[in-house]
Amino acid sequence: MTEHWQDHYQRWTTFANLDPELRAQLDSLRDDPHTLEDCFARPIAFGTGGMRGELGPGINRINLYTVRKASAGLARYVIDHGKAAMDAGVAIAYDSRHKSRTFAVEAASVLGWHGIRVHLFDRLCPTPLLSFAVRHVGAFAGIVITASHNPPEYNGFKVYGADGGQITPATAEALLTHMEEAGDELRIAAADEQALRASGLLRTISGELLQAYLERLESCRIPPAVQSAGDPVRIVFTPLHGTTYEAIMKGLDAFGYRHVTVVREQADPDPSFSTVSSPNPEEHQAFRLAIQYARKDGADLILATDPDGDRLGVAVKHPQGDYVVLTGNQTGALLLHYLLSQKRRSGALPANGVVLKTIVTSEMGRAIASDFGLATVDTLTGFKYIGEKLGEFEKTGAYAFQFGYEESCGFLIADFVRDKDAVQAALFMADACAFHKAEGRSLYDALLQLFATYGYYMEDLHAITCRGRDGMAAMASILSRLRSRPLTEIAGKKVTVVEDYLAGERRDVALGTTALLTFPKTDALKYVLDDASWFCVRPSGTEPKIKLYVGVKGTSLEEAEKKLASLKQAVGHLLR
Repeated sequence: MTEHWQDHYQRWTTFANLDPELRAQLDSLRDDPHTLEDCFARPIAFGTGGMRGELGPGINRINLYTVRKASAGLARYVIDHGKAAMDAGVAIAYDSRHKSRTFAVEAASVLGWHGIRVHLFDRLCPTPLLSFAVRHVGAFAGIVITASHNPPEYNGFKVYGADGGQITPATAEALLTHMEEAGDELRIAAADEQALRASGLLRTISGELLQAYLERLESCRIPPAVQSAGDPVRIVFTPLHGTTYEAIMKGLDAFGYRHVTVVREQADPDPSFSTVSSPNPEEHQAFRLAIQYARKDGADLILATDPDGDRLGVAVKHPQGDYVVLTGNQTGALLLHYLLSQKRRSGALPANGVVLKTIVTSEMGRAIASDFGLATVDTLTGFKYIGEKLGEFEKTGAYAFQFGYEESCGFLIADFVRDKDAVQAALFMADACAFHKAEGRSLYDALLQLFATYGYYMEDLHAITCRGRDGMAAMASILSRLRSRPLTEIAGKKVTVVEDYLAGERRDVALGTTALLTFPKTDALKYVLDDASWFCVRPSGTEPKIKLYVGVKGTSLEEAEKKLASLKQAVGHLLR
């Protein structure tokens, strides 16, 4: 018999030992059946990145019981892999969000109750350091309690494999099965934290791990950037109330940067992110205070990280004196060109080098990589696929990883981490700035040089929010409609290629041929036009949104801007 949401609601309200805070929240929702239904209508989704959602009571919210159930599922998965996996254990980190440390301890307690060793961070930790920690301590798996750059009312439970990368879809499916086997989330057993510490099952990861990480990172500078003693690089940095203050400040110091100003109002962890409407460094509003600081200090570079420290936003000084917030694609192009230039100059650029990027990331990266004789390999959207492909090439030796990035401000330079890493990116962006300044250029000048050399690439992203059950249906309807009505022309340009990642097919419209795609199947469509413009439509994997990505190439900034606006408008009409 199918359970209704009222059945789960009744089960929670009659549970004698329900957490008092959650009971009070349920009481406050007693006269709000619409919200209660959303809280209890379905179990919170568990995908390849784990689970993420709003805090609150119910099976469709992040709370101590849904965290315990996810942890119990992971525990069963670890046990299935034997005693060696249990002894290697699980590394657990957490960010600055509401209840993050509480949930981290709950996860540790459930795993410990099953006899699984846990390595728990003793402080807030950027997500990339969890990836490093899994590999550094030899853990079988990892957990980060985070909701990345989502609003303050969100949190999440993100799972990593032994390689330090986000889990694969197959592992996510296995974990979901184990979670369902764990049964009633209200009755998941958990051990006492102090008892676990006394037994040796719960161990602490301390500041020594950050030092090991920074030492590895410093060894990757080829060669170290030379700063002009007479005119040093001036940097403004904001962690946007998140986890990266210690890591990036120590890293910049280790890299030799002394003129660093931190945005005081955003330096301390704050789960409410009180000075920004969204703690997302992709968005210009997140730079408001940092730009004020930069104007006062005459900074060359502004660095901003999201709360869990895996995304880096960058703003640079414009020749006319103000500051320009770069897109993730532009930051990626600057980093990529700087890194490849330094490696070629020092003779460290391998002939079989490869750049990894997602299907919705700028084609400028491919142009730069090709200029240096390197291959570019595309992956599906989501850095887990870049990490997975990196591991594949490491095993086969087919390619030597040089750089990985995605348009949403995610970058990876050194592969001892297997996820996007804002700490790495921040330090190497400082090096890029120092290099160009020593050559008499600003980073903005360097970007204009890249445009002049490779073409004026420009991209944009538009997201349509689709909340609730009706929203999910609306997202599915948009993709279904596009598939049922094949496009041949848009914005005055002919469609030359259609890639359907759900069908796993690439259709060449001009030739009338179809080839198989090698990606895992996902619900997304990408169209390439006869002027090298493109657009892609896909539902978000972490938010109730459908995302529209658009990219063009022009012969000038002005032409590229016009082409982008025209294509974006045309596709926007298409999705209505």
